Amino acid sequence: MAALTPMMQQYVQIKEQYKDCILFFRLGDFYEMFFDDAEIASRELEITLTGRDCGQEERAPMCGVPFHSADSYIAKLVNKGYKVAICEQLEDPSEAKGIVQRDVIRVVTPGTITDTSILDEKKNNFLTCLYKDLEGIGIALVDVTTGELYATQFSHEDYKAKLMNELARYCPSEAIANKEMIDDRQTCKLLKDRFNCYVEYFYDWSFDLDTASKKIADQFKILNLNSIGLKDNHHAVRSVGALLEYLEQTQKINLSHITTVNYYSTNNFMDIDISTRRNLELTETMREKAKKGSLLWVLDRTQTAMGGRLLRKWIEQPLMNCTHINKRLQAVNELFTNNLLRQELMDSLKNIYDIERLLSKVIYGSVNCRDLIALKKSISYLPEIKSNLEKCDTSLLKEMYNQLDILADIYQLIDVAIMDDPPFSVREGGIIKEGYNEQVDQLRRATVEGKQWIASLEYEEREKTGIKNLKIGFNKVFGYFIEVTKSHLSNVPERYIRKQTLANCERYITPELKEIENNVLGAEEKIVQLEYQLFCDIREKISSQLDRIQKSAKTISAVDVLCSLADVAQKNNYCMPEVDLSDKIIIKDGRHPVVEKMLSSNMFVPNDTFLDNGDNRLSIITGPNMAGKSTYMRQVALIVLMSQIGSFVPASSAKIGIVDKIFTRVGASDDLASGQSTFMVEMSEVANILNNASQKSLLILDEIGRGTSTYDGLSIAWAVIEYVCDVKKVGAKTLFATHYHELTELEDKLQGIKNYCIAVKKRGDDITFLRKIIRGGADDSYGIEVAKLAGVPIEVINRAKQILKTLEDADVNRSSLVKVKQKLHKKNESTSEDQMGIFGLGSNEIIDALKRIEITTMTPIEAMNVLYELQQKARRL
Repeated sequence: MAALTPMMQQYVQIKEQYKDCILFFRLGDFYEMFFDDAEIASRELEITLTGRDCGQEERAPMCGVPFHSADSYIAKLVNKGYKVAICEQLEDPSEAKGIVQRDVIRVVTPGTITDTSILDEKKNNFLTCLYKDLEGIGIALVDVTTGELYATQFSHEDYKAKLMNELARYCPSEAIANKEMIDDRQTCKLLKDRFNCYVEYFYDWSFDLDTASKKIADQFKILNLNSIGLKDNHHAVRSVGALLEYLEQTQKINLSHITTVNYYSTNNFMDIDISTRRNLELTETMREKAKKGSLLWVLDRTQTAMGGRLLRKWIEQPLMNCTHINKRLQAVNELFTNNLLRQELMDSLKNIYDIERLLSKVIYGSVNCRDLIALKKSISYLPEIKSNLEKCDTSLLKEMYNQLDILADIYQLIDVAIMDDPPFSVREGGIIKEGYNEQVDQLRRATVEGKQWIASLEYEEREKTGIKNLKIGFNKVFGYFIEVTKSHLSNVPERYIRKQTLANCERYITPELKEIENNVLGAEEKIVQLEYQLFCDIREKISSQLDRIQKSAKTISAVDVLCSLADVAQKNNYCMPEVDLSDKIIIKDGRHPVVEKMLSSNMFVPNDTFLDNGDNRLSIITGPNMAGKSTYMRQVALIVLMSQIGSFVPASSAKIGIVDKIFTRVGASDDLASGQSTFMVEMSEVANILNNASQKSLLILDEIGRGTSTYDGLSIAWAVIEYVCDVKKVGAKTLFATHYHELTELEDKLQGIKNYCIAVKKRGDDITFLRKIIRGGADDSYGIEVAKLAGVPIEVINRAKQILKTLEDADVNRSSLVKVKQKLHKKNESTSEDQMGIFGLGSNEIIDALKRIEITTMTPIEAMNVLYELQQKARRL
């Protein structure tokens, strides 16, 4: 078999080190791909597949993309799940001896994309690292474009649900994990399905505790892990260390913009499971996965990309600390009441670019002069913002005033050094201002003066020789030359040195011309090299002040979020909630923030809410479909959540006792991916709620039990209410919507339950939903009337009424028959003590079974199963 050419041997050697990547191999002005990579790239990028001689009989499949537009091609491949290794030329081909030295300078993966043109500017792009063993789980998450690094850990118990709920806060695009985590194929599949997250194995040695600890200490230049909150948090340490190792191997740069790790306990934030996030549509809608129609859409009036990302984070992580919540609320209130201050701040903020991601470009070495001008313009507005913050009285805004560094030295550096309208490339000159560097100024004068010398030399030579059409030209092969047409060759002086003969003219050089050429061309080449060197020095100076710039960026983003919340509150007529440690949720004239904003013509009907852990623990809400039960319950959950992120709320007044968890069981659809039916999904979610809710939780339960038969569903709903209402088991504040009117009887049977219904106005066969929650239970489901409103054909409506009347009559007859049987049974009992009643044997069996049940030790699901078995026995009587 013929040997590969030297260049292809080099390609194969590098490709061998990056087998799991598509290798972008730099050849001149193109990145080329070969063999299998070429076939994949040609198909996925829809570019032409060609071939190249490689030293063997068959040509190697090849395709390529221009290096200056490679980013878009790389992004397309990464979005399809591929990793791309970028292999660059490490030396100037013109100076290379033999094959140009090449190596991979970076591996681009879904979690390490830095191209801001393809990233959502108001959304983080997280890479996560997962470590799992028999004791627990460690999670680390990083956004390489902003330098944010987070870590947490929790016990192995029920880790799948905890992991999914925690990652739902971040929606990572890529995950790496140790072997034990990878072996849990079900969880890895869930990660891929839920978050469209690419999951792959990373070396187990990188998760070793000592190895990981050293990696963290080296990154943050610390002696031990105590100072960054990782002491004794071994699972988090393993995941953070392995994540840093992965970044080092793929990014191949010193990631100095990752300055610390933010370790947090999951108890610091309200617990919102993945189902609740989806049901409440916090950051995207359930169906379209769009921002419009979500809570984020309502609250986002941020002026900067940084503020937009922070607001999303606040919504995803409502606080549990009452003091911190109220500091935010007070700051929002000050901006809410001072319209002029808020508007001045927002006017300044809208001129600020994405400083965090500009800094990442500085670290990655991909920053250009236009980026630095954007940074300078952003910094120029910091004094205005600081001046306005100085007027503030609330503690949080005062802290921001003290934290905000106006970065005057960074502004001054860029202002005196970089041209105001620089070219895109930093390697072609024309980027350094006059006066910044004396040598650049001298070289620049030399190029200008040299060209003037050449022009004057041309004039002098015409005068000396008498050749009026003599001219001085230039090309890259010969440099500068004197051109004389053949009709004037007799006038050419002896001092001219012939350089080239053409059809109509001769070209000459002179020692004087060559000297000027050396000065001009040497100056142009030197100035380009020197300007690039100066640019790199400026970039390093900015990089050295990274910590200061990051702190100012974080302060700016927080001010932006507070202004956004205040502006939304003012425009939508929200009120400042009173947040405390009580057990009460008291909302006056509450409204759904999203539904209200989506309504174009109708006014939203407000409703009151009163829940506590005493006599008002559980509200049973009855009423027809389409009447507004689900909207009402969701709005209560959203108002509580908004309060705990520090936002004003859509109500005339609100008092919110801190809630530790919000659970929702609203609607269900078949989980075909895992083979679960609607009812199974519903029961799984109910089990999760009953096993994890506490007295500090808020439960939103809608139509529990509707996925099975009427009696089964009613039995389950009844048992769930009893369990939730019992303070020894759950005792959580609960809104429970149902069509089972029988459940309204529980108000008289269990302490803490109150009945509510949706007010309905009925005239004949026509009904109007008043969307008002009132005390008491509904007396009808109005199902046929709702079907009529929905546009079901009148023929079907009339037939449904006939069938309903028949069923109601049959129900009355059955009721009479039962009464007759009861009388006969009593008569038989009185005539003979030894004679067994018609239901005697079966009844005794059921009674015995009931006596053997240990209610206090049963789980909710066990109770449901026992109840189901007893019901089946009863039906067989």
